[in-house]
Amino acid sequence: MNFSKTHQLRLSSLLLVLLQLGFAQEASFRITPLRPVEQLRADALKAQLPPEQGTFLKPDLVELVRLDPTIKLDIRYATSNNFLGTPVYTQARAFLQRPAAEALLRAHRELQAQGYGLIIHDGYRPWYVTKIFWDATPDDKKIFVADPAAGSKHNRGCAVDLSLYDLKTGKEVKMPSGYDEMTDRAFAEYSGGTPEERTRRALLRQVMEKQNFQVNPKEWWHFDYKDWKQYPILNVKFEDLGQ
Repeated sequence: MNFSKTHQLRLSSLLLVLLQLGFAQEASFRITPLRPVEQLRADALKAQLPPEQGTFLKPDLVELVRLDPTIKLDIRYATSNNFLGTPVYTQARAFLQRPAAEALLRAHRELQAQGYGLIIHDGYRPWYVTKIFWDATPDDKKIFVADPAAGSKHNRGCAVDLSLYDLKTGKEVKMPSGYDEMTDRAFAEYSGGTPEERTRRALLRQVMEKQNFQVNPKEWWHFDYKDWKQYPILNVKFEDLGQ
C-alpha cells in the first residue's frame, strides 16, 4: 500500500501522540524519509566504506541469544515498526563483539536478580544501514543518527540499543521515552517522565556502566562498550554471518 506524504505526516503525528500517552514501546517514533528507503538502500549498498588507519582486533561477533535465550529480542529494524516505517534488516538478529557480548550477559544476569531482563533492539549494524539512516533523516534530527563518514560504534559491533523487560509479565517496561524517539525525552538526563520510569532508566544505566558500557547522552537506550576503538568498521550483512 502506498501512502501520500500527507498521510505519512498524519501517521507520524498519531504515533507521537501515542508516545506521549505512554504507548512508548508499542509504536516507534516515525519520520518521513528524505528519499524512498529502497533508493537509499541501493545507493548505500554501492557506497565505499570510509578509510581507516591503524591496527584493529580481529572481529569476533557473537549472537546474543546464543549466550542466553532469556535475552529477548525486539529488532525493530527488521520490521516496519521503526522510525523509517519499513524494514531495513533482512533478519531479526543481534550481535556484539565477544568481550562486549560477555559483559552484556553479566549485566543481564545481575538484572535478573532484581526482577528484570534485557530486551535488545539493536546490536552490530552493517555500515550500509548507517548510511541509509543518515541519508533518510532531516538535518534537524541528525543528532540522533551516526554520520557514515566516521562510522558508528554499532558498525564496530560495540554498541547496543536495549531496554528492560519484567520477568513476571515478560513485557517491556515503560521508560521516559520510546526507543528511537527523536525528542529531548530520549536524553539520558531528561528529568521528565514518571519517577518509576526514571528509576528503571537509572537502574539500566547503573548495571550497564558497571560492565564498562557508556550511555549515549542523547539516547538512554544506547550503550557503547569501552573497547570500541579497537575494532574496525564492518559492513557484513546478517545473512552472511551464519547460523
